[in-house]
Amino acid sequence: MLIYNTTYHVELDDARNFVIWLHECYLPQAEQSGELRNGRILRILSHMEQDSECFSVQFEADDSAALHRWHTHTGGRLNEELMKVFKDKVLGFPTLMEVIQ
Repeated sequence: MLIYNTTYHVELDDARNFVIWLHECYLPQAEQSGELRNGRILRILSHMEQDSECFSVQFEADDSAALHRWHTHTGGRLNEELMKVFKDKVLGFPTLMEVIQ
């Protein structure tokens, strides 16, 4: 099983709206195809700054083929939507991890 994690750095003034958008829009749409599941939003506490907050969004995927299908059909569209809504106030980077135990 794979864990697909995206870490987001969000301007403080937009953090609350960002979490609402993730919960109401991003997670449901990301899981709709069934290729990603068990989505969750986490607040990152180890890198706190005065003017921003950091969040982690994690999903489970069976394999890299499922993740690739998701990126092709859903992920790109959701990223475009994120950029339209939050513009340069949110910066994200993905990490792919494999569960080994």
